[in-house]
Amino acid sequence: MRTLAVSLAVLVAAGLAAPAGQPDPPKDAEKLPEFPKLDPKNAVTDLTKDGAIVAEVAAAGDKKKVVRVGVKAEVCLREGALEVFMCKKGTKEHEAVVRVDVDAKMIHLAILAAGVEQGTPTQFVDPTTQQAKWKAATGGKVNVLVHYTRGGKAFTHPAQEWVWDRTKKAPMAHGWVFAGSVEIKDPDIGGRVFYGANSGDVISISNFPYSTLEIPVEISKDDAQLTYEARTDKIPPLASKVWVILEPAAGKK
Repeated sequence: MRTLAVSLAVLVAAGLAAPAGQPDPPKDAEKLPEFPKLDPKNAVTDLTKDGAIVAEVAAAGDKKKVVRVGVKAEVCLREGALEVFMCKKGTKEHEAVVRVDVDAKMIHLAILAAGVEQGTPTQFVDPTTQQAKWKAATGGKVNVLVHYTRGGKAFTHPAQEWVWDRTKKAPMAHGWVFAGSVEIKDPDIGGRVFYGANSGDVISISNFPYSTLEIPVEISKDDAQLTYEARTDKIPPLASKVWVILEPAAGKK
């Protein structure tokens, strides 16, 4: 999929319709806090009709600049092994900390609008020789933060603090790059294009060919299952609403 220059107007026009009503959350689930702006003067623009994805916009002269993106998510797992940090609803909730009820392609477009360079997901086969060959995911670096409430207080910190590395007995050390997933044509449905990360791999912590955000180091899903687990004591109750904030970082790996 080619990298595209995406404007706020295009994103807003492509916004998704609001979903149907949802069941009431558990009584101990935390509510979504207000989006935490970097600067009180910045504007927050809804990129979907239900406000599930927003852009924080700072005025820079006559142009508006997206400084970071916010995605409304829900805690779906507090205990157990992990392969992804964030999945799409109805996919990998059994191995992800949070889930989102949006088209992952909209998250992709929002990251582009924030000026992050799109790369490629992990390569498992050399395209020239068709022989097995691993190549790390590439793309612009993205800081992933979580903003949520717990016990009436608001917290913001790197998403890695919710992922525990059993081997190092510390939070996950790796960061993410904007791999950008891939678009797949399905011949069985008239060549309909499917955005790969909608299968569940929106923000991955192991190597997948369809991740939107991925860690640029070699780790199979089996290795991830053995290494990473949800850091239960740090994660708010199930069904708590949180902001997953995607912030462009300097440099590329």
